[in-house]
Amino acid sequence: MAITELTRSPSLAALYPKAVLSGLRRKGGGELPDTAYSLAGVRVDATHLAAYNRVCGFRLGDELPATYPHLLTFPLQVKLMTAGDFPFPLAGSVHVANRITQGRPLQFGEELELRTRVANLRDHPRGKQFDMISEALAGGDVVWTDVSTYLRRGGGSGAVEPKEDREPPAPTAIWPVPEDIGRRYGEVSGDRNPIHLHKLTAKMFGYPRAIAHGMWTKARCLAAFEGRLPAAYSVDVRFRKPVLLPSKVGFAATPDGSGWRFELFGAGNGKPHLEGFVGPPD
Repeated sequence: MAITELTRSPSLAALYPKAVLSGLRRKGGGELPDTAYSLAGVRVDATHLAAYNRVCGFRLGDELPATYPHLLTFPLQVKLMTAGDFPFPLAGSVHVANRITQGRPLQFGEELELRTRVANLRDHPRGKQFDMISEALAGGDVVWTDVSTYLRRGGGSGAVEPKEDREPPAPTAIWPVPEDIGRRYGEVSGDRNPIHLHKLTAKMFGYPRAIAHGMWTKARCLAAFEGRLPAAYSVDVRFRKPVLLPSKVGFAATPDGSGWRFELFGAGNGKPHLEGFVGPPD
C-alpha cells in the first residue's frame, strides 16, 4: 500500500466543493484505491477540545473522549474519498456504522500520528459497502482505531432486511436536541454538510428538516457512560433513522455481560436512531 505523508491536515472547506463536483461526474463501481494518508506531529488544541466536550456533553478534562480523534482523522477520510481514483462520490455515501477501539486513554499534550485508508469493499442488498479505517499512533504504537462503514446505494440485489417490530426500552434519560446542534457540531468538527445546518438546505437533499450528525449522536451517548468505562474499550454503533432537528430523544442503557448495550430513539414515537454496544476491546 502506498502511504502518502501529509504535512498538514487537509482543508475541509476546499474538499467539500470537490465532493459536490465528484458526485456529478462519477457513477460508482470499480476497485478501492490502494492508498493511505499519514499525518505526523499532531497535537490537540485545548480550546478545540473544550468546545467539542461542551457540544457533545463530556466533562472538561485532559483525557480525550474516544470519539474525539475521529474529528482529527475525518479530513484525511474526506481527502481519500474525493481523490480522482475513488470509485464512489462522497455526496450520497451514507455513514451506517462506526466502531472505535481505544487501547488506552489518550491525553491532551500527546503527539500523535494519524493514518487513514479504505478497505473491505463488499456487496450490500442496497448497493456497496466499504470501510474507512483510521488509526492514531503514539510513540509508534497504535493506541486508537476507528472503522467507519459507508453504504453507497444502487446496484444491489434489492433485498430488504426484515424489520424488527418491538417497543423501545424504558428510557434511562430524555435529551432535548436543539435546532442548532448541527451548526454547533459542524463548527467544531468542520463537517458542514448542508443536511445538518438548516431546514432549507436540508430540504434540497430530501430531508424535511436538518438532521443531527451521526457522530454527534454517538458521542452524546458515550458521554453518558463517563466514569463507568475501563481504560481500554470498544464502542460499536449502527446508525438507524436520522434525528430531525429539533427533537427529543430517549436514551436507554442496559448491562450486558462485561459491557453495556444502549439505544437512542425518538422520545415520542420510539423510532430507532442508534443502537450500540460498549465493552472490552476485541
